[in-house]
Amino acid sequence: MKNIKATLKRILGVLAIIPVLLLIEYSLSSCTNEDLDVEQNFPFEVSVMSVPSGITNGQTVEIRVKILPQGKYKENKYFLRYFQFEGKGSLRYFNNKPYLPNDLYEIPQNEFRLYYSSQSDESESFDVWISDSFGNEKKLSFEFDNMQ
Repeated sequence: MKNIKATLKRILGVLAIIPVLLLIEYSLSSCTNEDLDVEQNFPFEVSVMSVPSGITNGQTVEIRVKILPQGKYKENKYFLRYFQFEGKGSLRYFNNKPYLPNDLYEIPQNEFRLYYSSQSDESESFDVWISDSFGNEKKLSFEFDNMQ
């Protein structure tokens, strides 16, 4: 009789452990790589310090730009392209060669300075497009009146 009671006790103990083990197995197996959704595509804003409204032929204007992402993803890169539709001038980053219109250039950091040099005796207008690795884009428009 003692053996039967001991055996029944062991069986009931094993039966009580089975639901706990099943619950642990279910919770560990419910999270697979396909279920993980890692956010990589973060929208961004662009902040630009004020620039003068006028410019003369041969003058260079500094444009301070700051990219403000809403999240951080290490592999995300930012790019710049510009298009001048009025007047004539050149846009460059630091001491680099001037950018060619509509060519895509990688931006090395989120805070940078561009330099626009006038080569015209008339008003000048151009757009700068900043995009990221995921296709998000922001347009910056600049207009300078001729001051001669």
